[in-house]
Amino acid sequence: MKFLDLAKVYIRSGGGGGGCVSFRREKYIEYGGPDGGDGGGGGSVWAEAVDGLNTLIDFRYQPHFFAKNGQPGMGKQRTGKDGDAILLRVPVGTEILDEDEETVIADMTELGQRVELARGGNGGWGNLHFKSATNQAPRRSNPGQEGVERTLWLRLKLIADVGLLGLPNAGKSTFLAATSNARPKIADYPFTTLHPNLGVVGVDNTEFVVADIPGLIEGAHDGRGLGHRFLGHVERCAVLLHLVDGTSETMVEDYQTIISELEAYGGELANRPRITVLNKIDALDEDEQASALKELKKACGGVVMPMSGVAQTNTVEVLRALRSEIDDDRIRLKPAEEEAPWQP
Repeated sequence: MKFLDLAKVYIRSGGGGGGCVSFRREKYIEYGGPDGGDGGGGGSVWAEAVDGLNTLIDFRYQPHFFAKNGQPGMGKQRTGKDGDAILLRVPVGTEILDEDEETVIADMTELGQRVELARGGNGGWGNLHFKSATNQAPRRSNPGQEGVERTLWLRLKLIADVGLLGLPNAGKSTFLAATSNARPKIADYPFTTLHPNLGVVGVDNTEFVVADIPGLIEGAHDGRGLGHRFLGHVERCAVLLHLVDGTSETMVEDYQTIISELEAYGGELANRPRITVLNKIDALDEDEQASALKELKKACGGVVMPMSGVAQTNTVEVLRALRSEIDDDRIRLKPAEEEAPWQP
């Protein structure tokens, strides 16, 4: 399935049905009086956060959502049928923006959350509503209220507990593949990852979700590279895992590049809890590893954890460090494995 995190949709609620002008005409009833019914209400347009979706690709091929109009009223005091509402099923974590792409109408962060995007028009009154002591035979009715037409943007921000950060080829996809059942594309050239990948990792009988986003480069906040589009996917993460390539000749500069992009992106992303990891230590000898750790600790001013995603060295320790930064209410207990039935 192709990943799509931004989609433009066109919605329109249904218009209300018009009221009816009618009079009761039956044999042996001399003064029947007005009996025109009201028009039915138009259908509304709703959005709901559902489970099982992690892309907006469906809205690429079906961007138009028009609710049904209400039926007009009829004689014998019959009200028109209400128009059917229409429902947009979006992934959890979807932001619904106005046409300017800045005004947030709704943020669908909870499963089952519903929001009304366009309310259907009210049905018009029939002439029965206008009967009075001074106007016993009204010949007027109201037209139905028109529907609301809007152009909206849907922007998906994946709900993940951990966000992976780093330059291209820092080993993010390798780490995700080594610690989860996810199978992202891995190769020895930059920008292998073209869209975010999600993986569920487990440690100490708990599970949490890790998001691997395309690598950042200098100037990403200005639109360079691929990662600037996907930084929003780590905004909701509880902790960030910053992987630094230990084999790079410009290791400290690589670290500063990512930190600068986080600060330039704005918001609270730069202040989010962050764990720095020196990756690819399997390609370094003891002296090179000690020197790289010393330089990186001096640059970040905190703890740096050595790790090798390929050799799976210290990956469990890194997962435990991530687990300690995630609130308990976001952690899921790992389901117990069922024992195989005994066979003679």
